[in-house]
Amino acid sequence: MPRLNRVIEQLEQGKVAFVPFGTAGAIAEAEWYAVSPYDGIVYELEHSPYNPETLRVSMQFMLNRKQIAERGIAPAVAPFVRIPINGRERNNWMVKQALDIGVYGIIFPMINTPEDAVWALQSARYIQAKGAPDQSPKGMRGHAPNNAMRYWGLTQPEYFAKADVWPLDPGGEVLPILQCETEESVKNLRDILRAAPKPGVILISESDLSVSLGYGGQEHAEVDAAVQEAAKICREFGVIYGSPQVNLGNIDRRIADGFKFLMPAAHDMETFNRGMKLAGRA
Repeated sequence: MPRLNRVIEQLEQGKVAFVPFGTAGAIAEAEWYAVSPYDGIVYELEHSPYNPETLRVSMQFMLNRKQIAERGIAPAVAPFVRIPINGRERNNWMVKQALDIGVYGIIFPMINTPEDAVWALQSARYIQAKGAPDQSPKGMRGHAPNNAMRYWGLTQPEYFAKADVWPLDPGGEVLPILQCETEESVKNLRDILRAAPKPGVILISESDLSVSLGYGGQEHAEVDAAVQEAAKICREFGVIYGSPQVNLGNIDRRIADGFKFLMPAAHDMETFNRGMKLAGRA
């Protein structure tokens, strides 16, 4: 079976993936996302009301019969979600509900400690089948996959085999994205990556880092140094890292600095086109 998650497909090949934020519940936007040139779309439910029904509506309107006829069941643009809970809150139910709707990845905000990182991976995994080589960290996801199976177009055994976190499971199609966005997170990042050595993507958020460091969301040399320190640590551990704040003013530097998961504004095609060219994908 071919790779279902286009974002993982790009990252697996060492390419830069482009995945903007989107608005859940906006039908016309969902239809546009489905035919856009992006690899995925992240429905933003951290800083907007958490309503699984609006997420589900948007994902349904991303389904496109022409694409399915041409590509098979792998979506051209993979739907993701950013959930509102911080890592320390340990609310498994929210992760479970998002995955049961059928998303292909989750952004976990405020992953500040090794325990936060391990929890994030556990919450997105089923307990592994007997004999599987990747038993740890032990999954905590409850099993009720009917809607996700329907959305992915798989049988229960197929879905169970595919609905694991990548790259911990090389055949997994769920991408966990852990946000490094506080002074504490940067200080703990080496310990985080020792505890969770295959976390998916570390998303380095300079906006929240600026607030955490006392600069109120504004640019500052200390903020930039913290971003670069986090990126350096990810390179040391061979971990993919990305940025949720990408624009025409910083896209050149982000790609030069090895960021592989980039989130320009959805309709900022100038930044997207520049990024695709710099990344060798255009």
